[in-house]
Amino acid sequence: MFATSMRKLAIIPASVIILISVISGPGCANIIPPQGGFRDSIPPVLLKASPEDSSTNFKTNRITLTFDEYISDIQNSRQNLIISPVPKRDPDIESKLRTVIIKLKDTLEPNTTYTINFGDAIRDINEGNVAKNFTYIFSTGTTFDSLTLSGKVVLAENGKVDSTLSVMLHKNGKDSAVASEKPRYVTRLDSSGNFTFRNLPGGTFYIYALKTEGGGYFYSSERQLFAFADSPVTLGSVNKPITLYAYAEKSASTPTLNPQVGARQKGGGTEKRLRIQSNLSNGQLDLLNNLSINTELPLKGLDTSLIHFSSDSSFTPIKNYRIVPDSTRKKLSFQYDWKENTLYHVILEKDFAQDTLGRKLLKADTISFKTKKLTDYGSLRIRFKKLDLSTNPVLQFVQNDNVVKSIPLTSAELNQSIFVPGDYQLRILDDRNKNGKWDPGQFFGKHIQPEIVRPITSRPKISVKANWDNDFDIEAPSNSPPRGG
Repeated sequence: MFATSMRKLAIIPASVIILISVISGPGCANIIPPQGGFRDSIPPVLLKASPEDSSTNFKTNRITLTFDEYISDIQNSRQNLIISPVPKRDPDIESKLRTVIIKLKDTLEPNTTYTINFGDAIRDINEGNVAKNFTYIFSTGTTFDSLTLSGKVVLAENGKVDSTLSVMLHKNGKDSAVASEKPRYVTRLDSSGNFTFRNLPGGTFYIYALKTEGGGYFYSSERQLFAFADSPVTLGSVNKPITLYAYAEKSASTPTLNPQVGARQKGGGTEKRLRIQSNLSNGQLDLLNNLSINTELPLKGLDTSLIHFSSDSSFTPIKNYRIVPDSTRKKLSFQYDWKENTLYHVILEKDFAQDTLGRKLLKADTISFKTKKLTDYGSLRIRFKKLDLSTNPVLQFVQNDNVVKSIPLTSAELNQSIFVPGDYQLRILDDRNKNGKWDPGQFFGKHIQPEIVRPITSRPKISVKANWDNDFDIEAPSNSPPRGG
């Protein structure tokens, strides 16, 4: 009998046993929600708009948009909204469940096409799927404006793209308008730096690009990225693409130490001695560099007779060298025709200089170093194809987005007998004023465009090897597109 009962139990389905276990022992079982399944990747879809999208003879000040799923709070993304023509007063925009409501505050202009671009503000509440650049359009007249204007914005200093810039069209051609008036039309860049204005009316506009600050479309700081066209744009049925070159007239400066405060010790007191640093690396100097000595504050009362320069272990004096302070007087450069693999010494006597706080060395200081060997370097030859020498090209060697070396090009072939090994990106600077470095533009009054830097895309990177003849054939980048306007 017992065996028969066991056989009957054995044929009970496993699913029934599991169900009984769950029901009879709730304190011992955990109900785990189902895992996996398909992830929702579809952005919200507009089901209904009131008034309808692309309405004409538009007269209301309230727009209601209903989507097929719940929408996340639009207040968190309202900075992505662009309304054109740009209103004097921003509308009220709110979202609730599946609905977005826009309440316009401005009086609408007659016979005008309006667009509301939501950027990435419309997204579902669960997965955050974005209805990218969802746009609602209406006209207060009987037809829609239909002209377009497209182009690209490039960073003049390096040829890269900053997709956070906005492009603006102004009707007022005065320079002051970009600092004091809202633009008429605004659009954003895509990830490649391209832009397109749609639904524009005919007329003449002044075009700018700008790194907006605090959501405002005003050029308020020389440290803002900014670009302008050489001349106004008159729109027709077909409009040529425009290229704008953005620059910051002044770079973000590093805060300087107040000379009255001075350097602080770890304990909180004021440092009482002059501290110096050099550009040596592990006691070695690059043959291609000057020796530089740096101080925290500017030096005054520099007495070069109290600086002694010598070589080898016998401290043989050297005479034919120069000591050159930079414009800040916080850096001294020792200029000399260095010999390879040679020991040098710089002796700074206690009173050789003092900084603006009157601090001096506590005692004489000796800087000893050795120059590198020639075998630590490689030779470099680059032959350029299609190089335009009329632009005063300067070849820039770039590492980690920093220009580490610049060489003016006077022919289509560059030869360097010694060159620091490493991987380099190459760029061409069109050096308009022949000063060997990139210069930004200046808008107000002078309307000076920035100098342009063009990345060499035919060979994104070169590798220079030590103790090696490094030889490259490279096609120069094409000349930059004409400036907008």
